[in-house]
Amino acid sequence: MTDLAVFPHEEFATRLARLRAVMARHDLGLVLIDRAEFLAWLTGYDASGTRYRALLVGMEGQPVLVDRTLDAAPYLEVSAWDEHVAIDDSSDMLAAVARTMQERGWPLERVGIDSASYNLNVTGFRNLKSSLPDTSWIDISDDLEALRWIKSPAEIERLRQASAIADAAMAETIASAGPGKTERDAAAVASAAFVRLGAQHGECGPITAGKGWDFLHGHTHNRPLEAGDVLHMELVPNVAGYSARLMRNCVIGKPSGEQQDIADRLIALQDQQIAAMRPGVAARDIDAIVRGPVLAEGLRETFDNVSGYTLGHYPRFSPIASDFSRCFLPGEDWPLEAGMVFHMYLSARGLAISETVVVNTDGPERLTQIERRLFHT
Repeated sequence: MTDLAVFPHEEFATRLARLRAVMARHDLGLVLIDRAEFLAWLTGYDASGTRYRALLVGMEGQPVLVDRTLDAAPYLEVSAWDEHVAIDDSSDMLAAVARTMQERGWPLERVGIDSASYNLNVTGFRNLKSSLPDTSWIDISDDLEALRWIKSPAEIERLRQASAIADAAMAETIASAGPGKTERDAAAVASAAFVRLGAQHGECGPITAGKGWDFLHGHTHNRPLEAGDVLHMELVPNVAGYSARLMRNCVIGKPSGEQQDIADRLIALQDQQIAAMRPGVAARDIDAIVRGPVLAEGLRETFDNVSGYTLGHYPRFSPIASDFSRCFLPGEDWPLEAGMVFHMYLSARGLAISETVVVNTDGPERLTQIERRLFHT
């Protein structure tokens, strides 16, 4: 483990102990981890899924990563652990995983598996079962998700750093906007600010011109902005894999009275929502604070999306751009807990507002701090 490691070894030792408590509860001799989110959470290493790879975790000793020979050095440079089985690209990776499971002497009667993993396809799982016919495969995908919901102080500090970058980059991007500039110009300013301010990369998030309500994931265009256009910006800086998120709008020219009224109402509703985010409160009750009024007041005809979702570590090598394992919808009755971090967002009629929020024992805290208002040039 080198100075490139995301956290001290103790952080990962604590995480491993928490996983082993899950294993003990399910009477598992081994767990197979192959989703990038959980691989990074347990080791500090974010591995490509170009070829199958898996982390094998027993009840004793170190976790063992079975991966490409090519990736051994990058893994050992950043990982909290130093057990790695290197496999040549000409070899069958799944067969190598099964062989390692047998050779290491772990109990294989009951092996935990992440059935929601996007890395292990149906064919691969059938091959594993065929290689280990006496093994019972126990799904612990829900348990794995739950391990990541409550962030450690070290994780929250990473999110705090990312939030500060979001604030600064948003201020720079808003200041650069104006008639004749394009959405792409704004994206270039945000991306450069990310890299300069210490983000892991320059991928800035959706930047587009807002219209209606369904603009949040719009494309970035080359058309010059004109008076009356609304530049929508969602910035998603990533620090050591931890992503904060922030939405603001900038009207080109002067906002209309209607735009100002809508923005003020969205901000007021979300202020109420964030203020209610305390430990023990049900997610559906948090969601209802904004969903009901937005529909009742005609700000939107429909409200089809969540009003917030989990933030934390987002691996480079994952198809999951937003973590909905905990999100805010009418039917969600799970309680908020101290240490959870969320992206809370609200949109209507071409305008949007969002924040990165951590739930503390004594209530909510906005990690993103830039002024909450409708900006204009």
